[in-house]
Amino acid sequence: MKKDNEVRLLLRTRAKGVSQEAAAARSGMSVRSAYKYETLGGLPSQVVKPRTHRTRFDPFAEDWPWVESELERDPALQATTLFSLLCESHPGHYQPIQLRTLQRHILTWRIQHGPEREVMFEQVHEPGQIGQSDFTAMDPLGITLGGIAFPHLVFHLVLTYSNVEAIRICFSESFEALAEGIEACLWQIGGVPAYHRTDNLSAAIHRLSKEERRAFTRNYEGLMAHYGMQPTRNTPGESHQNGDVEQAHHRFKVAVDQALRVRGSREFTTRSAYASFLNELVRRRNLTRERRFEIERERLKPLPACREVKTRVTRFSTIHVLGKCYSVPSRLIRADLKVRVRAEILELYYGAALVLTLPRLRGQHKHRIDYRHVIWSLVRKPGAFANYRFREELYPTTVAG
Repeated sequence: MKKDNEVRLLLRTRAKGVSQEAAAARSGMSVRSAYKYETLGGLPSQVVKPRTHRTRFDPFAEDWPWVESELERDPALQATTLFSLLCESHPGHYQPIQLRTLQRHILTWRIQHGPEREVMFEQVHEPGQIGQSDFTAMDPLGITLGGIAFPHLVFHLVLTYSNVEAIRICFSESFEALAEGIEACLWQIGGVPAYHRTDNLSAAIHRLSKEERRAFTRNYEGLMAHYGMQPTRNTPGESHQNGDVEQAHHRFKVAVDQALRVRGSREFTTRSAYASFLNELVRRRNLTRERRFEIERERLKPLPACREVKTRVTRFSTIHVLGKCYSVPSRLIRADLKVRVRAEILELYYGAALVLTLPRLRGQHKHRIDYRHVIWSLVRKPGAFANYRFREELYPTTVAG
C-alpha cells in the first residue's frame, strides 16, 4: 500500500496538467496504482477498511462465555484472577504468556459492555480562593531519629490554583495541631486564601444529630475569623471533595521517599534536621509552581498583623494579657515582657530573647495557672495554699504545660 504523502504528490502533479504516466513516475508508483487512487478520490489512510477477520486462533474462544458470565456477575473481577481459575480448571491448557491476551479481551469487553464509571468533573480554580488542608501519616516511610522509630504526621496545606504547598510536623489530629499547622503553613506561603476546606476532623467539626448534621466548633470558627478565611468542609464520606490535598499527600510522600533513597538513609540526628530536610524538599517542589503562584500571590489576603502587648510580671508570678491571667516561671518576677499574641499561642520576649510560649486562652476573665511555675515557693510556704486564689489550678493534670 502506498503512503499518504506519495498519493498527495501524485494528485498535486496531476492537478498541474501532467500526464498520468509522468505523474505516476514522479510519485514512485505504477500507472495502475495512480489510476486506482485517482479513482478512489482519497488517501490510503482514508480508504483502508478495518480488518474484521482474525489472523490468529483465539485460545479463549471456548471458555469466553464463562469469562463473560463471570464479568457480568462481578465486573470488578481482574484478568489475573480469572486466568488463575481457568488454569486450575484446565491444567496444562493455558500458558502464562497468554494472560496478556485475556487482559486485552477483558479490556475490550469492559469498553463495550462494562458498567458506567464515576466521572470526575474538572474544576476551575480561581487564584487566591481556596486552600485545602489535611493530616497525613508518615510512618510508612520508616523515619528514625537517633536509631529510634519516629512515628508522626504531617499537616499539609495546598493552594488549589497554584498547588503551592506548605507542611508542619505534628503528632495528632487535635485542634492544637490543626491551629499550629494552619498558622505555620500560612506564614510559609505568605498570604491567606479566601476559603479554607478541611475534612470532617473532630478538631474542626462536631456532630449535631444522628442525621449527620454537623457544624464547625467554636474554636475552629475563631481560628478562621482570626485569619479572615471562610471555612468549608467535605460532605461526610466524600474525601474526593478535598481532592487537591489528597493527591498532594500521595505525590509529597512519593517525593520524600525518592529524596530519602537519593540521600541513602532514613536516619536523622534530630527532629530539627528532619524538619529542615522536609522544608527544603517543599521549597524545591514549589519552585516548579512559581509561575502560577506569582498570579495567586497577588490575590491572597495579607496575614493578620501580630499584636504586641507589653506587660510586667507581678509578684504573684503572673501576667495579664487581654483580660486573661497566666502564670509564668518565678524567675521572671518583675521583668518587663513583650507579648506577641498569635492565633493560638502567646510568645513572651525579654528584649529580643524568646523566654516562654504559652497556649492562648479564649473567652473573658479566664486564667491559666501552671503549678510548676509556683510549686517551689509553695513548698516553703505551705500555709499559703489554704486561701490561695488559684488553689484548684494547682492540682496536677495529665495536660502538659
